[in-house]
Amino acid sequence: MYLCLHIMNDNITNISSEYDRIRTLSDLEEEIISCRRCDRLVKFREDVAQRKRRSYRDWNYWGKPVPGYGSANGKLLILGLAPAAHGGNRTGRVFTGDRSADFLFRCLHHVGLANQPNSDHREDGLILTSYITAAVKCVPPGDKPTMEERRNCANFLSKEFDMLNNLKIVLGLGKIGFDACLHHVRRSHELRMKDFPFKHGVGYDLPNGIRLYGAYHPSPRNVNTGRISFEMMVKFLQQLKKEI
Repeated sequence: MYLCLHIMNDNITNISSEYDRIRTLSDLEEEIISCRRCDRLVKFREDVAQRKRRSYRDWNYWGKPVPGYGSANGKLLILGLAPAAHGGNRTGRVFTGDRSADFLFRCLHHVGLANQPNSDHREDGLILTSYITAAVKCVPPGDKPTMEERRNCANFLSKEFDMLNNLKIVLGLGKIGFDACLHHVRRSHELRMKDFPFKHGVGYDLPNGIRLYGAYHPSPRNVNTGRISFEMMVKFLQQLKKEI
């Protein structure tokens, strides 16, 4: 009887702990969405939402900062640069509604890290076993945030890191996403950025116990030029899945 109660108490504690993480991530999401700290990014994201792309003229664009998405219990964090002007800035979810998302989620679904091969909008039924976010929460002009804008968003990213208690691996999609993880770790540990050069498929054990990998961003340009292919990304994700 004691053993049964002990097991039940452990299960209740685990469920409560996970609920607290989900609730805290939800609070952080509200904080991110309400941010208006960077004047340039606020103006650009709202201008894009007003102008719209012709093919999306019937959409009610999100036009606000885009928070992370996925499992609060995830062991893998996928970290990109920023929302796309007519992707995340339109749909309100990172890596959603553009060709980069189409490629990435086909790969994630193929290896069993997502329940479907598409990421279209916030209510499309997508479920992840990992967590996905961006270093910069607003779409920047020309996909090039300033250093000040990156620093302003760093606190949000650090809070996301702190709330993912089971995190083991970070996958930096592109150099800015990769470097954002290193900058986060530098807040509490000594490390030199030059000791961790960005290379596709190369991993590093960081002093906070996390393993960081770099990967080419699944942009149309990288895919169309063959710099990264479906087969390459699937093979890489299968490797990461085994490690977590």
